Amino acid sequence: MAINKKQIGAIVGAVVVVALAGGGIALAANANSTARAGATSAGTTEEQVAKATSFDLTSKNAADRPSIDPVADAVASLKASGFQPIEAGKLTVAQTVASGAPPLVFAASDDNTTALGSEADFAALVADGLGLTYNPVSVDWADWPLGIQSGKYDIILNNVTVTEERKQLYDFASYRVDLLGFYVKSDSTISSITEANDISGLTIIVGSGTNQEKILLAWNDELTKAGKKPAELAYYNDLAAGRLAIQSGRADAEFGPNASGAYSAAATGDTKLVGTVSGGWPLTADIAAATKKGNGLIDAVNIVLNATIEGGQYQEVLDRWGLDSESVPTSEVNPPGLPKS
Repeated sequence: MAINKKQIGAIVGAVVVVALAGGGIALAANANSTARAGATSAGTTEEQVAKATSFDLTSKNAADRPSIDPVADAVASLKASGFQPIEAGKLTVAQTVASGAPPLVFAASDDNTTALGSEADFAALVADGLGLTYNPVSVDWADWPLGIQSGKYDIILNNVTVTEERKQLYDFASYRVDLLGFYVKSDSTISSITEANDISGLTIIVGSGTNQEKILLAWNDELTKAGKKPAELAYYNDLAAGRLAIQSGRADAEFGPNASGAYSAAATGDTKLVGTVSGGWPLTADIAAATKKGNGLIDAVNIVLNATIEGGQYQEVLDRWGLDSESVPTSEVNPPGLPKS
């Protein structure tokens, strides 16, 4: 059975309802695995999307990622810190390559090994700037904290949200804003959703038990207290069916991780972004590279990230994966994190 572009959009968009509660993409990985299992002899989901869109999800994509020469100040900082990479000459990066999903980090469709995605691109840039070789190691999301603590990995760049609790054990260098996005049908008359009043009377697809559901419930409470009609929250066990509900008009919008929504919109053209909300609403949340606390690496990483922002390579990565709305003006070391729940 052939998979047409609309079906591809439904599959790719399925990851949109994933929770960002931990700053990770474990559930996105599960959704992606389900999509792969449903692919036919026509190829994997990633291969189908690669054929149907301008996104190259094969290993060739790695050759086109932005690069940077070693940054003198970062190399000097690394040397002065006394930090020693786990493997000499390499930056060993923990990433969910095998179980990830576009556009963050995932395995290339043709070899199921090469790390691709925005997080892979950022990690490669950091390694370049430190004068080291990018050495991604595929891990399960649940395993990176102990791996960083035990010295098994030098660093993780994998959609990790900064929290005050994590800052007790890890140092952070921020490089993206943690965003949730509202996406509607590409020809929808809805132009903006950024606050409670904007969702009044709408039907919105959202994942049960997620941060985004909590936000919508809080907004509905505001609407009810103001005497206005709350939004209807729509839950779909079949995630692909949720995306098709947007296209058929049975739902007005979907609310989930912006990275996944942006990728799906760019890959299919079926949806458009009409608003973003911080993943830590009502607080602002940052996505950051994380290292073992006090090991001396983070300052050098921060220097490289800021060099890529200034040099334009940072923007190139965002543009490659449709994540322009998640840009930051500067990388910060240990920015304020989300409070303990």
